[in-house]
Amino acid sequence: MNYLTLQLLNEEEIEILIKTVNDQNNLWEDGKKTAGSHASKVKNNLQLNRNSEISKKYSQLIKKRILENQLIKSFSLPKIIHGIMFTKSSQNMGYGRHIDNPFMSTGRSDLSFTISLTNKENYEGGELVIETLNSEKEFKLDAGQMIIYPSTFLHSVKEVKTGERVVCVGWIESYIKSIEEREYLFDLDAGAKSLLAKYGRSEELDLIFKSYSNLLRLLGN
Repeated sequence: MNYLTLQLLNEEEIEILIKTVNDQNNLWEDGKKTAGSHASKVKNNLQLNRNSEISKKYSQLIKKRILENQLIKSFSLPKIIHGIMFTKSSQNMGYGRHIDNPFMSTGRSDLSFTISLTNKENYEGGELVIETLNSEKEFKLDAGQMIIYPSTFLHSVKEVKTGERVVCVGWIESYIKSIEEREYLFDLDAGAKSLLAKYGRSEELDLIFKSYSNLLRLLGN
């Protein structure tokens, strides 16, 4: 499965974020408002009004942290980070099996991401389930952890049984549409940087970095 998990936010950022969004009682609304026609039938959660100043402010923080992270940039090759929103699932809430819209008003969805704002011990249920052709995998994240995965995969969020699950979700339009091509470039970049750190610069590495850059130029859109 082509996905990446990592710690994105520190403890101070998580504490400020969760306290701030949870205090906005009048800004939480039905999550069906931003779901497509199919997804709206299986979506049962709340989301912070995306036009509110709080949502806009912390969406910018999330975008900044993503763009500062070299591993994320190498993995996803982000052209646009868009559609960021904060969602909440309390008892009996979840999000049934669905596929993300390929084109949104904010951009194309090549990669989807979820950032947990609550520790996994604070709620029961609420696992993110990502499906491939022959298998499915469940994820439950610690506070501040992020998962990025292809938007082409069917996925769902299991019903929360107890507690409350608060997350930030969003999408990435990549310079590279293809999952396979992104993986090749990621491996090439990771291997070249590892060799650079281990042995230093060389003429051979210059050729590898040249090939990586020219492949990105060729495959990018």
